[in-house]
Amino acid sequence: MVQNQFDHLDLEILGALTANARMAFSQLAEQLKVSNSLVHQRVNKMREAGVLKSPIFPVRPGEMGFETCAFTQIMVTNARFVDSVVSVLEQIPEIVECNNIAGRYAIMVKVYARNNSHLRDVLYEKIQPIEGVEETHTIISFETVFSRPVPMALPQPQ
Repeated sequence: MVQNQFDHLDLEILGALTANARMAFSQLAEQLKVSNSLVHQRVNKMREAGVLKSPIFPVRPGEMGFETCAFTQIMVTNARFVDSVVSVLEQIPEIVECNNIAGRYAIMVKVYARNNSHLRDVLYEKIQPIEGVEETHTIISFETVFSRPVPMALPQPQ
């Protein structure tokens, strides 16, 4: 589904489901004043197009014992290593997000660790030994001030 193929109803559905993934389709249909089957059709269309992924329940990492959150930028020795480095990073459970970025560093990961000592172990024992990793730069996050889904606005006509 291409961005300009979203209509107002699609965006209303996406907005409601990103706010509450557990909302019953019947409740959503009633709220939007459309049929339940229309909501099902639109949601299925967005799933098939890859717009909607499986609903998840966000967990508060601190409540689960992960007191340290960090963002680590990873420099690779050569661009040909990016894919293989990412494959290894994907196997490290403490890494919850991985981004290919522009600039001096090719990859940035978000890491949750029990504490600073655990973070050091992840960096020194799991990330830095990966073949192709040349250097890392880590920033510790004191707190996530806010996090939100992408805005559900209609695209501007061109």
